[in-house]
Amino acid sequence: MPKVLISDKLSPAAVQIFKDRGIEVDVKTGLDRDELIKIIGEYDGLAIRSATKVTPPVLEAAKNLKVVGRAGIGVDNVDLPAATAAGVIVMNTPFGNSITTAEHAIAMMLSLARDIPQANASTHAGKWEKSKFMGVEVTGKVLGVIGCGNIGSIVADRGLGLRMKVIAFDPFLTPERAQDLGVEKVELEDLLKRADFITLHTPLTDKTRNILNAENLAKCKKGVRIVNCARGGLIVEADLKAAIESGHVAGAALDVFEEEPAKENPLFGMEQVICTPHLGASTNEAQENVALQVAEQMADYLLTGAITNSINVPSVSADEAPKLTPFLTLAQQLGSFAGQLTESGISAVTIEYAGDVAEMNTRVLTNAALTGLLKPQLEDVNMVSAPVIAKERDIKVSEVKSEQQGAYETYIRLVVKTERQERSVAGTVFSGGLPRVIQIKGVNMEAALGRHMLYVTNQDKPGFIGALGSTLGKAGINIANFNLGREAAGGDAICLIEVDADVPADTLAEIQALPHVVQVKALSF
Repeated sequence: MPKVLISDKLSPAAVQIFKDRGIEVDVKTGLDRDELIKIIGEYDGLAIRSATKVTPPVLEAAKNLKVVGRAGIGVDNVDLPAATAAGVIVMNTPFGNSITTAEHAIAMMLSLARDIPQANASTHAGKWEKSKFMGVEVTGKVLGVIGCGNIGSIVADRGLGLRMKVIAFDPFLTPERAQDLGVEKVELEDLLKRADFITLHTPLTDKTRNILNAENLAKCKKGVRIVNCARGGLIVEADLKAAIESGHVAGAALDVFEEEPAKENPLFGMEQVICTPHLGASTNEAQENVALQVAEQMADYLLTGAITNSINVPSVSADEAPKLTPFLTLAQQLGSFAGQLTESGISAVTIEYAGDVAEMNTRVLTNAALTGLLKPQLEDVNMVSAPVIAKERDIKVSEVKSEQQGAYETYIRLVVKTERQERSVAGTVFSGGLPRVIQIKGVNMEAALGRHMLYVTNQDKPGFIGALGSTLGKAGINIANFNLGREAAGGDAICLIEVDADVPADTLAEIQALPHVVQVKALSF
């Protein structure tokens, strides 16, 4: 009989699901790290929320652990590489908190507009400061939504219901999806300049970290009010404090912080700031939904091997895994390649399967390609949530299957259409299960994708390769592999270079400035 430990508070109904399915379950909350390490070796499954930290020492002690289930979306408290290395599946419940979090953002916005927490405290203190708490209406105001995915689109809908003008910045938001939502798609600078209220609903990635810093706060309309119910780290808290003190920002309502639990913070004690202790998902309905969902997912896996909403393992049956695994890697790499180069809204994705791969489980391969494509912008995406997110964003996904064509017995080609261009990348799997890129934008080449890559498009002119090598050499960057393809002599060319370390931004700028270079981009796989 499988045995599950619930180490954070879950609904009693979730506990009953495990018992009804014949799984032994223990509920032991509030364990410190050493206590968890001492007992985790007894369990096949671990059900958590955000309090339990699944670290490498915990995983090392978890000799029988097969699955970690997170009741919620964020898995910051789980060391994913260590879990994957230990063969532990990590599951989450990506959509159970959406409405609850969106409603909390709206509640925070309205509280900010009318100084409700401050007025409440004043009145409870026996004061009657009616003239002190002069608020603003939200009707007719401009609501700027940064990140218009699952939660952001719900907030946008609620904002429209309040008769607000809603504008949205999201590189993955297509014009068609924006029209369906009834919002105006804008660039970030336009949003900052126009919005009376700004609400953040984007994951924390390298591109979104500190998105509201001193520079961007200075671009905002004077008197703007800011709401963050997404992730700490999107706002530079010291910069926000300075902007509020100067009077440029009228106030902020924050549910998340750079460091949590937030016992101290530079924004605490400011009259213009409303703070809540990460309550976005804290409603009875949401807590119940995610708890029941994670219990069902974990029970399914432990009893039948079915994998749902896995962060680190594709949903593949045992029979097809050996043959499919290298093509899963290839599909995700091709998606990641295109995703890292895409900076505008995606309207359509076509995946062509030719030869033997066309007879495989292409639905899973398509999910892998979409995961790679969306992950550079949306870190909270997995093999299960990727197609749902693509549908929400009105990205048309098509599969095309054909017999073997050309020089390769089997291959996958990914074609991504955006507002600005159409980009294609193709690859195959060589003997030994080695994925290889074989074509980029119609230019043939063969290349393996390593940890650190440079993608350069250029005009095929003498001296270019030498200049590029010299620039990398001067920066102390060693070239591991160099792959070059071109349309024709003297025409458009593409370099795909594996290097031994990250290429600094100043070196990328030097390469961009070289004669004949059209584009340079650092990629990571």
